[in-house]
Amino acid sequence: MTVHKPEDIPLDAVSGGTATARQVLIGEELSPHFSMRRFVMDPGGGMPLHTNTVEHGQYVLTGAATIRIGDETVQVVAGDSVHIPANVPHSYSVDGDERFEFLCVVPNGPDQITVVNQGKE
Repeated sequence: MTVHKPEDIPLDAVSGGTATARQVLIGEELSPHFSMRRFVMDPGGGMPLHTNTVEHGQYVLTGAATIRIGDETVQVVAGDSVHIPANVPHSYSVDGDERFEFLCVVPNGPDQITVVNQGKE
């Protein structure tokens, strides 16, 4: 069994994001099948439209954001769960003045992130 306190885990800026940081709560060094991460987006923050080669399972902890997943745009709030299939374009934009935080569970293995050229939409 392994227990970590959040203050003992680095909160690293996410390159490509705006006012966005990530903590790896459970990584592949502890778990062979999945990783669990916490994302923190400050007001005005977000992530551009991009794809990942792995699926995502997410649970919103605090705040609200508009998430685009494929051709659909939804607002999510604390308590919502989100599934993002592999290779589907998605983006995040924080709504309001509250920090947006969510847990994200992904399978371990290679994950290629590609920013989608929004000029071609």
